[in-house]
Amino acid sequence: MSFGDRWRQHWPKDWPLQALPPTPWATQRPTYRDAAPAIIDAALDRAQRRTTGNWYVFAASSDVRIDRPLGATVAGADIVAWRDQNRRLQVGPRSCPHLGADLATAAVRRGTLICRWHGLSLDSEDACEFGWTPLPCHDDGVLAWVRLDAAGGELPLEAPVIAARPISDTMHAVTRVVGVCEPCDVIANRLDPWHGTWLHPRSFTRLEVLTTPTPEVDRFLVAVTFRVGPLGVPVVAEFTSPEARTIVMRIVDGEGIGSVVETHATPIGLGGDGRPRCAVTEAVVAHSDRTGFRAARRAAPLLTTLMRYAGTQLWRDDIAYAERLYHVRSRQWQS
Repeated sequence: MSFGDRWRQHWPKDWPLQALPPTPWATQRPTYRDAAPAIIDAALDRAQRRTTGNWYVFAASSDVRIDRPLGATVAGADIVAWRDQNRRLQVGPRSCPHLGADLATAAVRRGTLICRWHGLSLDSEDACEFGWTPLPCHDDGVLAWVRLDAAGGELPLEAPVIAARPISDTMHAVTRVVGVCEPCDVIANRLDPWHGTWLHPRSFTRLEVLTTPTPEVDRFLVAVTFRVGPLGVPVVAEFTSPEARTIVMRIVDGEGIGSVVETHATPIGLGGDGRPRCAVTEAVVAHSDRTGFRAARRAAPLLTTLMRYAGTQLWRDDIAYAERLYHVRSRQWQS
């Protein structure tokens, strides 16, 4: 018996982190027979028919500051976001209504945007004399949303559709990447849990899809072990789609029950090459009842940085997956 085998044999079985035996990538059980396109396509079709109320995630809440504005493009619309004197989120069109200056370069004074070209003040409460009007927005404490009724084309909702999150003893981190694809390609990526250990072997192991979605119970139930080097955290997670541009993974058994990973796909618009750009904003809201987790929250700045790094590493691979889906679809359209 090797030293590693002895070490794993004596590892405490009741610890949240478990010692993992080495698993050569090529010796994993193939999952292509399980990952039936019909299952993924049917789940995607049901997800795409769910209402969004015309709400779009455009940034992490922490990215919108009180001292300066933030510019973004959502579904072809240029917007600017800032915070008023009470730190409430405000969003409006990005072009100054006077001569079109970029309001992402404006100053913020006492919750009011002041254009740097000619000093026009734009208040969040009222439309100005030039017809500039603030946009409906929502800050859920983790993510910032804007409602664009012209772009969405659905019946508007007063607030975005947000899945339940843990409400106490949490840490959260937000990752954002942009790809050449459309929101449906990002959602399709997340509705294929079978790719986890093949495309992300450094992050996942021992993945088994326990149940697949049906019209009656529309969720994936997946047993998976999250890798932390030679150690792993075994959990059972469910994947659901509360609205057309969102997939939520929630831990339902194992360490961190109630923790969620929200993946939001936001169309940006066409790039210079005429192809669509899509922003993936992924929010991890971690929770644990363990005393050690409360202590770990004291190191939240470091831990959330590591969480963002891990999320970015995963999405470097997954955005390539989504981009390939778009490429295949676009070739099919052309043929």
